[in-house]
Amino acid sequence: MSFNIADLFEAAVDAFPEREYLVANGKRRTYAEMEDRANRLAHKLQGLGVGPGDHVGIYAYNSVEWVEALWAVFKLRAIWININYRYVEEELRYLMGNAGLKALIYAREFSDRVGTVLPDLPGLDHLIVIEDGSEEFDPRDGVLAYEDALASESPERDFEPRFDDDLYILYTGGTTGMPKGVVWRHKDVVYALGGGVDPTTNTRIQEPEEFVAKGHAMTLTHFPIAPLMHGATQWSVMGRSFCGDRIVLVDKFDPHTIWKLVETERANSVMITGDAMGKPLIEALSDDDVSYDHSSLFAVVSSAAIFSAPVKDEFFKKFPSLFITDAIGSSESGNNGMTMVSKDNTTMKSGPTVTILGDTVVFDEDKNFVEPGSGVIGRIARCGDIPVGYLNDPVKTAETFFEVDGIRYVMPGDFATVEEDGSVTLLGRGSVVINSGGEKIFPEEVESAVRSHPDIYDAIVVGAADERWGQTVAAIVALRDDRTIDLAAVQEFCRNKVAGYKLPRRLFLVDTILRSPSGKPDYRWAADIVEHQTPVR
Repeated sequence: MSFNIADLFEAAVDAFPEREYLVANGKRRTYAEMEDRANRLAHKLQGLGVGPGDHVGIYAYNSVEWVEALWAVFKLRAIWININYRYVEEELRYLMGNAGLKALIYAREFSDRVGTVLPDLPGLDHLIVIEDGSEEFDPRDGVLAYEDALASESPERDFEPRFDDDLYILYTGGTTGMPKGVVWRHKDVVYALGGGVDPTTNTRIQEPEEFVAKGHAMTLTHFPIAPLMHGATQWSVMGRSFCGDRIVLVDKFDPHTIWKLVETERANSVMITGDAMGKPLIEALSDDDVSYDHSSLFAVVSSAAIFSAPVKDEFFKKFPSLFITDAIGSSESGNNGMTMVSKDNTTMKSGPTVTILGDTVVFDEDKNFVEPGSGVIGRIARCGDIPVGYLNDPVKTAETFFEVDGIRYVMPGDFATVEEDGSVTLLGRGSVVINSGGEKIFPEEVESAVRSHPDIYDAIVVGAADERWGQTVAAIVALRDDRTIDLAAVQEFCRNKVAGYKLPRRLFLVDTILRSPSGKPDYRWAADIVEHQTPVR
C-alpha cells in the first residue's frame, strides 16, 4: 500500500464498509456505497478515454456527487480540477483553458456558463451533468446524465496500480490575478494537508496503514462548512476519510441550517473561515425563536481568515468547554501551524499566533532565518513536503520556490514574526499590505479591530491612494440594522487596539461585504469601492 490518496481511501473502505461516510443535502453514503458509485463513474470516465494524468473539472456546489467524482478521478490516476462556482466568464475560460480539461462534471445550474466558454476549449471532449432541479439546457449535444453514466458501469475495483508521486492539483484564487494551479505529489500533500503529521505532537505517520488504525480507535463527525472548491474542505473530506470518520456537508451557508445539522447529525466539530462564518453562527444562537441541541459539539476549527478575539469570546460564553483551534497555511505550503485557544486567552497580537508544524520557517528579506523575539517581519516558508510548482507557470514557480543551502523551499507571501518562544504570529498576505509613508500595515490586524465595534457587522480594510503618504488605510464597513457611524467614531474605538498610524483614514459604508464562498475577503472588490465611491466623513 502507498501514500496515494485513492489507495488510502480504499483502505478505509475495506476496513469500515458499513460506516456512514458522507451526509450532504439529505443524501447519505456509507463507505461501501461511496466506493461502489465512485468505481462506476471511474469506469465511465475510463471508457471515455480519461486516464493517468488527464484533467477532469468538477464544477458544482457541495454534494455527494462532488465527492464521488473526486474519488473516481483519483482511482484512474487522473487529476480533478476544482472550479470556483463564483467565477465569471473570463475567469472560467482562463482556468479551464489553463488546466487543459479533458472532461467536465458540472451541476445543471451552470450549463449556461459552461456553454459560453466551450468554444474556447477545443480539448474539452466530454461533459457529464449532475441534475439539481434546475431547467438549464445542455450547452451542446452529447452531454451525459450523471446517474445514467453510473448505471451502466461496473462497481468493481479493478484499476491499475497507483503511486506516491501521482499528482493532485489545487487551484487557488489568491487576492490578485487569475487563479493558479498548485501541483502536488500525493505523498507530499498527504503529509502537508491530509493528516500525515499529527498537529498535537508534530510527529509523522510512518506507514499508510496507521490511518486505518486511528479509525479503529475512535470515530468522529466533522462538519466543514466552506465549499469543496477550497482546499480546507477538500482535505477535511479526504483526510478524515482515511481514518474512517464521518463528514457532513452543506451546499449553501445559512447559520440556522448549520446549527440544525449540528443537532440532527450530532456533529463533533465544525470548520469555519474566521469571523465571516463564526460571527453569524454565534449570533444566530441568540435569536429568541430558535433553540438547538448542540451538546455533541466540542471543537471549532478556523483557518484561512481572521477569527477575532471578540467572536471567540462569544463562542466561549455559549460553549464554556469548547476547543477552538486557529490554523494557518496556504494552498502552496499546507498546514504551517496551529494553536489551541483557551477560554482565558483569546487575545491576538495581529493575526493568530501558532506553534509551527513540520518544516515551517520564517525568512527575512535576505533569506536568513528570523530569530525568535527579534521583532523582524519576515515571510513564512516551508521545505520538505511541498508542491512541484504552479501548473503552466514557470515564472511564478521560480518566484515562489527557491533553494537555500541546497534545500528547496516554498514561500507564498504570508508575512509573520517569530515570538521569543519560537511560535509564529501571522500578519497577512504581502499582496494586500498597505504601505503608508514607509510603514507596513497589515489589513487583517485593522479589520479585527474595526469588526469588534458593536455597531459594525463586517469590514474589509485596504489601501487607498494618498498624495502625502502614498497609501492610507480605508475601511469598507457593513453596519448592523438601524445603526449609524462616522469615521471619528471608528477611529476612537480602534485607538486602543492598533497603533495610530494604522487607524482608518477613510470610511466607506456598504450593505454587504463581498466575500468568497469560503469567507475570504474580496480585496479586489474593496479596492474598486475605494476608487469609485465617496467616503463617509
